[in-house]
Amino acid sequence: NSRGAASLLKDSIPLTDVSAAGLFEGHDLLRRGFTSVKNELLPSHPLELAEKNFQLNQDKTNFATLRNIQGIHAPLKLQMEFRAVKQVRRLPFLHSSNMAMDILRGNDECIGFEDILNDPSQSEVMGEPHMMMEHKLGLL
Repeated sequence: NSRGAASLLKDSIPLTDVSAAGLFEGHDLLRRGFTSVKNELLPSHPLELAEKNFQLNQDKTNFATLRNIQGIHAPLKLQMEFRAVKQVRRLPFLHSSNMAMDILRGNDECIGFEDILNDPSQSEVMGEPHMMMEHKLGLL
């Protein structure tokens, strides 16, 4: 059933992005490429889902290892700290580097792809603060 497979993939791959300009911005051909219905329904490569869920799988492995070594309290404490760090947010028009999350995961001293060639959705172009807050609050 193609609808069943599409609904399963929609849960794991976000299909629409709300950019800094909001819902009124057109499709950015230079950053996102040509649109295709097939690309929206199915991942383009079998490893794409594994790459999208890499951090989640690594966290699960680390929690299991930590539980086997130190007991149940260690992964529970770390999960509480993760949850507390995720709740702290900036205003939607300000970029956040999530440094606290990088420190908890041990990625604060690693240089990755995103440090050199940043994600286009996190560009340095700042949108209008009032419009972005109204969109986040559902007033727009």
